[in-house]
Amino acid sequence: MSAAVIFLLLALLMLTGMPVSISLGLTVLTFLFAFTDVPLEAVALKLFTGIEKFEIMAIPFFILAGNFLTHGGVARRMINFATSMVGHFRGGLGMSSVFACALFAAVSGSSPATVVAIGSIMLPAMVRAGYPKKFGVGVIASAGGLGILIPPSIVMVMYAVSTNSSIGALFMAGVIPGLLLAFMLGFTTWWVARKGNYPREPVHSWSERFVAFRKSVWGLLLIVVVIGGIYSGLFTPTEAAAMSAVYAFVIAVFVYKDLKMSDVPKVLLNSANMSAMLLYIITNAVLFSFILTNEQIPQSIAQWILDSGMGVIGFLIAVNILLLIMGSFMEPSSIILITAPILFPIAMKLGIDPIHFGIMITVNMEIGMITPPVGLNLYVASGIAKMGLTDCAKAVGPWLLTMLIFLMIITYVPVVTTWLPTTLGMM
Repeated sequence: MSAAVIFLLLALLMLTGMPVSISLGLTVLTFLFAFTDVPLEAVALKLFTGIEKFEIMAIPFFILAGNFLTHGGVARRMINFATSMVGHFRGGLGMSSVFACALFAAVSGSSPATVVAIGSIMLPAMVRAGYPKKFGVGVIASAGGLGILIPPSIVMVMYAVSTNSSIGALFMAGVIPGLLLAFMLGFTTWWVARKGNYPREPVHSWSERFVAFRKSVWGLLLIVVVIGGIYSGLFTPTEAAAMSAVYAFVIAVFVYKDLKMSDVPKVLLNSANMSAMLLYIITNAVLFSFILTNEQIPQSIAQWILDSGMGVIGFLIAVNILLLIMGSFMEPSSIILITAPILFPIAMKLGIDPIHFGIMITVNMEIGMITPPVGLNLYVASGIAKMGLTDCAKAVGPWLLTMLIFLMIITYVPVVTTWLPTTLGMM
């Protein structure tokens, strides 16, 4: 009964158009005051203890690093390097976009930031080179999703905070799936371009490729700072996030000099606004998790699934369907913070590895970024390309199908996810 009341309240509030964070908070407060005897002091205590986790500090640092890189010309240099390497294939600028998105994803941690940074440069370039606009939108919107799969990833941090999982293990677990998806999206791009007989770029010499690499190397070294620092034990993931913000500031302002000191306050303010929004969502999600646990709702659902004999395969299918539907209407952070407290205990009872489960959820969130009506990457790409949302949704079709196939691989071949962190002794 309590579960029905909680989810009905949440659904009604969200249907009014109220932001997810406020809907969560009002649902919890309404239920607490009307249906329970939980003292207000306990709620306040849980609120503060829930958000004082050291790991949460990684979120604003990764956001800040991504903003410095987006405004600091790093993306343009990565695009030049990507084009020098794969631009000579059929549909070369499209494949360069996928490669550049993968590189920028490895330093930004954000999907929309990747779409903006790469798309604002590559979409106009593809149109000028004679590519159909819908091809460019399809490539950028889908490949931009690599921003939350290839580490560092803000979405992975949210999952780790919600489930007390290892951020470092999650980051390492995302490396091979991220590279595999980049290859699959690149192949799809080549296949679509081959069918459409789209143009290709001239072949670059190895000396030109070396020059392009040398110019982009300062941005690429951020990958070494984050991943290398975590794996070597030199940094915790949160300390690596702080180092990435400092490093991104130095290369944007003092090395590349594309960002003036007068622009830094604006970048800081934008990062603070985005961080405050996410932390506010986390705060309300902590309360929501508290009330679910207090009412024994996750435990009851887990027991019902075990008694019904659904099994691991059936549960994973159900989770994928649920998350794909939610991904069409909500943004990733909200989905994870709402569903993780419910789904994670069930997954643990069924013996599903928490790191594998986290990567599977992340891939679902990635697909949700390009599914209408609320696919965030579609909105960003639509704004850059000046193209209707419906046309953008149609444009991503081939790449969306590729990502759904990839989701099946990740879901039912867990070794793709777990091999690297297990080999590195992080699991």
